[in-house]
Amino acid sequence: MEVDYKAIGQRIKIARIKKGVTQEAVADLIDITPAHMSNVETGKTKVSLPTLIAIANALSVSVDTLLCDNVIASKIVFEREAKDIFSDCDEYEVRFLVDLMKSAKIAFRKDKDIRNQFQK
Repeated sequence: MEVDYKAIGQRIKIARIKKGVTQEAVADLIDITPAHMSNVETGKTKVSLPTLIAIANALSVSVDTLLCDNVIASKIVFEREAKDIFSDCDEYEVRFLVDLMKSAKIAFRKDKDIRNQFQK
C-alpha cells in the first residue's frame, strides 16, 4: 500500500483551519519553514514521522486522525467525523443526512454484490 501524502496534508489543513491558526503559526511552533508546512499540506513533501507528531501535537489532534485515510482500521475516526457532521444540524438536516446515508449504503452494498459476481 502506498501512503497518500495528499490525504494526510488535507487532513492537516482541515485540522489547522478548525483550530484557527495559520500555516506560519504552526510552522513556527514546530520549527519548520512556512514553505515546508505548505508543501506538507499539499502533499508535495513526504512528511516525516517526527514532523507529523509535532503537527498533531501543535493542532491538538491525534495522529490517527491525520492518517485515517491511509489506515484500514480507522472506523472510529470516521464515526467521530460523522458525529461532528451531525452536531450542528437541526432535525430536518439530520433526517435528510440519515436518509442520504441509508441510500448510499444500499447502493454501495448492491454495487459490492455486483462486483463480487464478476470476480467469481
